[in-house]
Amino acid sequence: MAKPTPDRPLRPATLLVRGGLMRSNQDETSEALYLTSGFVYDSAKQAEQTFTGEVEHWQYSRFGNPTIAMLEQRLAALEGAEACRVTATGMAAVSAAMLAHLKAGDRVVASRALFGSCHWIVSTLLPRYGIQTEFVDGADLAQWRTAFKRPCQLVLLETPSNPMLEMVDLRAVSDMAHEAGAIVVVDNVFATPLLQRPLKFGADVVVYSLTKHFDGQGRVLGGAVLGNKKWIEEVLQPFTRNTGPAMSAFNAWTILKGMETLHLRVPAMCRSAAAIAQMLEERAEVSRVCYPFLASHPQYDLAKQQMAAGGTLVTFDIEGGKEAAFRFLDALRIIDISNNLGDAKSLITHPATTTHSKVAPEERARLGITEGSVRLSVGLEDVADLIEDISTALDAAFGHAAPRPQSAAKMVVEQASAPPSQPEPAGETKPRGKRKAAATTPEPAARVAKPEEPDLFAEAVEGLFHEPRAAEPATEAAPATKRRRKA
Repeated sequence: MAKPTPDRPLRPATLLVRGGLMRSNQDETSEALYLTSGFVYDSAKQAEQTFTGEVEHWQYSRFGNPTIAMLEQRLAALEGAEACRVTATGMAAVSAAMLAHLKAGDRVVASRALFGSCHWIVSTLLPRYGIQTEFVDGADLAQWRTAFKRPCQLVLLETPSNPMLEMVDLRAVSDMAHEAGAIVVVDNVFATPLLQRPLKFGADVVVYSLTKHFDGQGRVLGGAVLGNKKWIEEVLQPFTRNTGPAMSAFNAWTILKGMETLHLRVPAMCRSAAAIAQMLEERAEVSRVCYPFLASHPQYDLAKQQMAAGGTLVTFDIEGGKEAAFRFLDALRIIDISNNLGDAKSLITHPATTTHSKVAPEERARLGITEGSVRLSVGLEDVADLIEDISTALDAAFGHAAPRPQSAAKMVVEQASAPPSQPEPAGETKPRGKRKAAATTPEPAARVAKPEEPDLFAEAVEGLFHEPRAAEPATEAAPATKRRRKA
């Protein structure tokens, strides 16, 4: 027997375990896995009425399935969306959200900082079907404003972006897009709904690769599209029903089970990512560190307004370009080289030769992706082990005489666990001088916390499930490619 639905809103951790739960007449504890392609009817009349929509009945697993429906309802509840449809992959979700809405003669404006396959859809695929496309620097509101002087039907953006973690002002862009007649589609895969909810800032549609974070254990592929009920049922559903980017019931069940621990995994990964980002800023071999909750990030204030924590990804530039970056990656002993992300295992990749290798070199340069850029997806290993692995690999890549002492990682963890201090006022962050690499044993990887610096470890947890602060009125932001380099 089903319990009555609570008469109050449930918190994210509860929704992740119980959202969308439908028990069969067998009263199972775990969600049931319906491995069936089709369904039967009591009568020919019932079959007819099912297809006319007069009665509700499962038809075919390409259209819907009880296990898949549980996942869709759980995702919608967590996101705060009216409806959701899941797909076989994250890219199926992105392409379905766009192609379902667009037709020949329409116009799309997209943030330049997109995942490589998303960039290809906008730059190459859509124009083949007579759809006009235009890229803008996502952090530059003036470029968005200029792009919206002409009618537009759809906007696609990522925030934080892959791989340079550029932020886009969701409220400002959504307001401008709506005035131009466009819907706003946001790829929220880096933030997850635990850290950022684009619908609350004016976006219309949110897309995910459920492969990342939601499953988060390297097992299955999946995607999701979320939005208002009318758009999902009248625009998206006819497209997905007839083109067939359907998720398997087994993958849906696996992701459902993965979601039960999402609220435990993401905060832990954020804490480790924040500590690693702090450590990397002090390494002489690293010329730039991109992490939204670092005060050195050019959109730090916007990140704090839109996100509850800095996320699980850290991107950084290694001095010496591709050759040095490859030496560093090959010297890692714990962190795996992989183009995936959001996994329980820490994974690292070289975007210029993997995820963004099909993007033209001049476009990569505009995105800020250099030959020395590496993207680290922080997992659930002990942060001290990860810091030691990174530090030792940097030492090896640059020929240092001895590995850093093991106590270095402990220092970073202890520093990150200290009571929080006040962040530096916006615009007053002073660049720190960069050490020159020495032939002798380098200084420890960590530093003693300075009173004026924000404690990222504590901030990654504090208020994680609180609503992000409302965005301030739109202000012109500096393009993310013009990040401050250390002196």
